Amino acid sequence: MRVLMISKACTIGAYQKKLEELARFPDLELFVIVPPYWRDGRSRLLLEREHVSGYQLLVEWMALNGHFHLHFYPFLGRRMCSIQPDIVHMDEEPYNLATWQAMLLAGRCGAKKLFFTWQNLRRSYPFPFSAWERYNLTRADYALAGNADAAQVLRAKGYKGPLEIIPQFGVDPEIYRPLPDERVALAAGRFVIGYMGRLVPEKGVDILLQAAARLDGDWELKIIGDGPQQAPLQALAERLGVSSRVSFQQRVPSSQVPTCLNRLNVLVLPSLARPNWKEQFGRVLVEAMACETPVIGSDSGEIPHVIGEAGLVFQEGDAEALRDCLARVRSDPEAWSRWGVAGRRRVLALYTQARIAALTYEVYRKM
Repeated sequence: MRVLMISKACTIGAYQKKLEELARFPDLELFVIVPPYWRDGRSRLLLEREHVSGYQLLVEWMALNGHFHLHFYPFLGRRMCSIQPDIVHMDEEPYNLATWQAMLLAGRCGAKKLFFTWQNLRRSYPFPFSAWERYNLTRADYALAGNADAAQVLRAKGYKGPLEIIPQFGVDPEIYRPLPDERVALAAGRFVIGYMGRLVPEKGVDILLQAAARLDGDWELKIIGDGPQQAPLQALAERLGVSSRVSFQQRVPSSQVPTCLNRLNVLVLPSLARPNWKEQFGRVLVEAMACETPVIGSDSGEIPHVIGEAGLVFQEGDAEALRDCLARVRSDPEAWSRWGVAGRRRVLALYTQARIAALTYEVYRKM
């Protein structure tokens, strides 16, 4: 069984672990196309090569790099003809140009076709996105949805083919794990709150700042990430009188994320739903849970389903409710430990790269 996956997400080294897990299946020959980098705003996320054993990682130039829905691979047809895959796995939304390109070329090669979607809101798109979406929904042999809402959206839009709900990536529990040496300082020092992700309005970091500012005692807030909201958030911290307790750090390489998460008493994801967006998964939650770092999340989108009983959930936008959750975690070390253990147990059961790979392999077999 020869599978060609096209995935700009797999430029990130930690995500490549799923590819190695897929390649362990003896009857699967895996080829993965990635661009040399992905342009994220003003920065370039260069291709990382961290887990590249057992499969072929192929670098292809991407046109319109940085345009989420308009990028494509000019030489994909030539590469596909060379590989002659049985299955083409397009790791993109069905309304994207690159997905339409891959579906069209796969059909010409006689390969089975599938795509992946996170889109958990039913939205109508203008031409040509609507045309690409219609084409892909009617011609795909299989679809993968990252959450239950995304699966419902596909059905509501008329997709009638087979469908599985499988997150795009899991975590490697050997990499994302408790690091006792990092925990020692936490036990003796101030209460360390963390956020890791994009600094954009829908992530609700302003709510986290407001909640932390109302918290008594000795605390510190680490905000790790970058985005257009950094300057407004820094100004908000000044107005709240807590700038000396709040640090901003640029996005860190994926290899450094486990250490950063182990240096937190609690990880918070305070996302806010918007008319055109709600949280689709919250990958940083499972990364923190795998490290036995307690998590708090808003009730936006998929967050409560990811956390389950392994953490605390508050109503999105409610800074006072978030403050209460933070105070509860800080005041109850026994619960802090219990949530951490429960989080890792939940990850081992549902969200490891090996489990996600095995579920994806079963889809390939069915195809």
